[in-house]
Amino acid sequence: MASTDAGNEHPLGLQHLPGCLALSEQAHWNQNAADWQWMLGFGRGYGLTLADGTLAASTITLPYGERFAWVSMVLVLPDHRRKGYATRLLRRALADLGREGRAAILDATPAGREVYRQEGFVDCWGFRRLALTKPVGELRSSGSEYRVRPIEPDDWDRIARLDRSAFGADRTQLLRDLAKRLSPAALVCERVGEFRGFLLGRDGREANQIGPLVAKDSEAACVLLTTALGQVPPPIYLDVVERESALIQRLERAGFAFQRPFTRMVRGADQAPGDETLVFCPAGAELG
Repeated sequence: MASTDAGNEHPLGLQHLPGCLALSEQAHWNQNAADWQWMLGFGRGYGLTLADGTLAASTITLPYGERFAWVSMVLVLPDHRRKGYATRLLRRALADLGREGRAAILDATPAGREVYRQEGFVDCWGFRRLALTKPVGELRSSGSEYRVRPIEPDDWDRIARLDRSAFGADRTQLLRDLAKRLSPAALVCERVGEFRGFLLGRDGREANQIGPLVAKDSEAACVLLTTALGQVPPPIYLDVVERESALIQRLERAGFAFQRPFTRMVRGADQAPGDETLVFCPAGAELG
């Protein structure tokens, strides 16, 4: 007999970490404990728990500045889908953002995109998730005048300025956290002493996730990525914006396989914030 448990809605906090991990594991998503801890500590969590104490659904909003928040981790346990749990939490989160005057931004899978369109989200731009399960093949860059090196303390002001232009808000707290997570991917690129871009990454439950990659030109992006792929072991997930079709083809020839598309969507604004031409790889669908 199907359960009729309507569930109890409640704030989601660090005390719910085991249930949060179970949600992402059963969905085969890549988040590990460090990801959940950061999101729960930085953002606002919404949970739905059943009478037996099982955390059945989650949603998190990450407030990046005053203008918008990221909608993240909209998850339901597989055995409890199609009961409206996710919609209840999502609508509560969106109502809170509306009262605060914040737009809502998210990166949607194809299945999620149809749900979010019904809630008033519209498409902005897309990217493709690529996965590498074996050592990367040959991936060269012609940018001999570019210099890539590890991030140093004096770089953070330039990183923050460029990222604000690209993303549309200050997320330095997130970037500094990521720099500690996957040090071989924490890189900056210069050309004749001029700052051209940066790359970060993090460890995940299933794979190392490389991104964000923010750069002023395609060659700087390619040099940063080539350097990181020579230092970060597989498995690797890499999200690449669709406009960089030539880069996607090079990565596929080097051993990456297409996994799934994502669509950046917005609700409450005319378009997604920031300058998308500076974004080559997002930080991941859950972080922006």
